[in-house]
Amino acid sequence: MIHNPNTESTLFIQSLKSAGVAISKEREVIERLEEAREWHYAFTTLVKQGQRIGISFIANPGLRSAELQRDFAQYHFPDQVEATFEANLLH
Repeated sequence: MIHNPNTESTLFIQSLKSAGVAISKEREVIERLEEAREWHYAFTTLVKQGQRIGISFIANPGLRSAELQRDFAQYHFPDQVEATFEANLLH
C-alpha cells in the first residue's frame, strides 16, 4: 500500500514513468523504496537485481533519454547509477 504519494522516491518513480519507463510490480517497487532507510541505494539494488524477483524496468517506445538524465540529476543520483539503469532497461 502506498502510504504517501508525495515522498521523494515515489515522485522519482512517477518521473521515470513520465519519461517513458514502464515498471513491472510498480506498487512493490514503491513500497520497497518508501520502507528503505536509503531509497537511492534500494533503487540501485532493484535496478541491478530486481529481475530475480520479477521487477523490471521497460523502455516504452518514445523513451525520452534527455528527460531520464534530468530526472537522475534532479534526484541526486551518481552518473554511474543512471548508466546502470539504462544498461538494464528492457527494450
